[in-house]
Amino acid sequence: MAKTPSNHGKQWTSNDVSQLQHLANQNTPTRVIGIKMGRTPNSVAHKASEEHISLKPTNQTPYNRRK
Repeated sequence: MAKTPSNHGKQWTSNDVSQLQHLANQNTPTRVIGIKMGRTPNSVAHKASEEHISLKPTNQTPYNRRK
């Protein structure tokens, strides 16, 4: 069975949300954000959705289109 993250079941603080925003702005993958914050990728994605934080990478073109 997988090891539970260090912050499993704990409430999100305003510092956690600001760290999430900062990491999302740096195009950090959801799994890596979860590892850095001690949360599961699902909880990171859920909180980002609640806070209207986009986790989509901004440096990639959609549908592999090239200009």
